[in-house]
Amino acid sequence: MSLRRTPLHDEHRALSARIVPFAGWEMPVQYAGLVVEHHAVRKAAGLFDVSHMGELLLEGPAAEAVIDGLVSADLTKLPEGKAVYCVACNDAGTILDDLIVYRRGAQKFLIVCNASNRDKIAAHVGAAAAAAVASGELAFEDASDRYALIALQGPRAIDVMRAAGADPAILALGSFFIAEATVAGVPVIAARTGYTAEDGFELFTENEHAVALWRALLEAGTPLGLQPAGLGARDTLRLEGRLSLYGNEIDETTHPLEAGLAWVVKLDKPRDFVGKAALEAFRAAGLARKMVGFEVVGRGIARHGYPIVAWPTEGFETSDVPGPAVGVVTSGSPAPTLDKNIGLGYVPAALAAVGTRIGIEIRGKAVEAVVVKTPFYKRTAS
Repeated sequence: MSLRRTPLHDEHRALSARIVPFAGWEMPVQYAGLVVEHHAVRKAAGLFDVSHMGELLLEGPAAEAVIDGLVSADLTKLPEGKAVYCVACNDAGTILDDLIVYRRGAQKFLIVCNASNRDKIAAHVGAAAAAAVASGELAFEDASDRYALIALQGPRAIDVMRAAGADPAILALGSFFIAEATVAGVPVIAARTGYTAEDGFELFTENEHAVALWRALLEAGTPLGLQPAGLGARDTLRLEGRLSLYGNEIDETTHPLEAGLAWVVKLDKPRDFVGKAALEAFRAAGLARKMVGFEVVGRGIARHGYPIVAWPTEGFETSDVPGPAVGVVTSGSPAPTLDKNIGLGYVPAALAAVGTRIGIEIRGKAVEAVVVKTPFYKRTAS
């Protein structure tokens, strides 16, 4: 199957981006370099093309009920102009996808899902919406092919938006709020959300406006330290912020309680939702394993899929024959902001306490790591 391209593909080529396959798309992984782009986002601003993400639009009297019956958040408490992070589960209580749901109006919603799950989530929502669509109570559209999505992230994101001529309504947005206005004369749906542990904006615009918006933000932001940034830096940034990646920390073999996402699961909300009964059972039984963050103390970098082993005591430093795996690394990388090697992984609940020593099996040896409090990085409030 041929790979898809975003409306900004030629812009990335012109900037000498390294393009790689990702979730069925040709996407920029880096421009000037992962570390350069990572530090730009932490210190100034980075500009990401995330147009591969899925966008689902629902509008009508039945919109809230349909979505609320599918997600872990309580949409009855979501005010107009606000967004919420949540998960959609299957009947077994495991995660179909993590989502952001935006209430654009009393009966008007936008759901953003991961590119790799777009078809699955569109079908999941479409099936739940079918009766309401047939009765005329709901309009449902998978609008993913109509919209480009540009993410502007970093402490100077607001300065870049101001320099690019963003409407005051956008500049006044609080965290996880949404507004429809213009930036550099381009009509956008602007949200103050992000995936980098920094301040920033997501800008949805029709495909035909994507290039003009991208160029305007680059022109306005370059004097302020903005760098175009690829998926490589996006991954290290989200890892420092302990933000889950679908296919790594979460998937249809994991449930949100063990993944450290209990805070997005509202089991007491008025409406039942898919997976609720299974999640209540998980909670009652207690967690057999938990997602933890760790720092690698020994020499080595933990990578996705590496086994986690129990760390022996009594002066043990390294072993050519690690013990049996007790868990698995879901994400791991050097952390450019922290100058440490960090990772996330599932371990038995008995090994999940902060300060617990664990081993990461790297090339046949057990390398010492220690469970630490997360997020690894948290921005200072401005």
